Amino acid sequence: MSVAVDAIDLSLVELLRTNARLSYAELARQVGLSAPAVHERVGKLEASGVLRGYRAEVAPETIGLGVTALIGIVEDSGADTDDVLDYLRQMPEIESCYFMAGVESYQLTARVPSIAELEQLIVKLNRIPGVASTRTAVALSTKWENRPQPGRSR
Repeated sequence: MSVAVDAIDLSLVELLRTNARLSYAELARQVGLSAPAVHERVGKLEASGVLRGYRAEVAPETIGLGVTALIGIVEDSGADTDDVLDYLRQMPEIESCYFMAGVESYQLTARVPSIAELEQLIVKLNRIPGVASTRTAVALSTKWENRPQPGRSR
């Protein structure tokens, strides 16, 4: 889906990517519009799918998710991709799923409380019909993640 955004929309997106808690008044001040005009623009950006949501970023270890793993999945040749994705969506341990070019079909980011629970997750993944194999790397620490990239002008 291609959505036309102008320079002001891009500025609003960048401001919200940096701090999604900015008020409409502060956003308006920074882009030179009125708060109602900014409210309308943000609403259109949300409705069009440019802005997909707002969330709190939490340090995973503080809520008991001290193990982060990157898991690659190789589908077998007869796999039904939609079925595999349905199974993956049902697993709350999986934080993200990327469709990949190359040998592995998917790259997952998973967060679990312990290595034992990671083992259980890997066993569950390997039992999904259509999964030929998995490859797992455990993160020893996180140096950064979810860093907003500067917007690209068109």
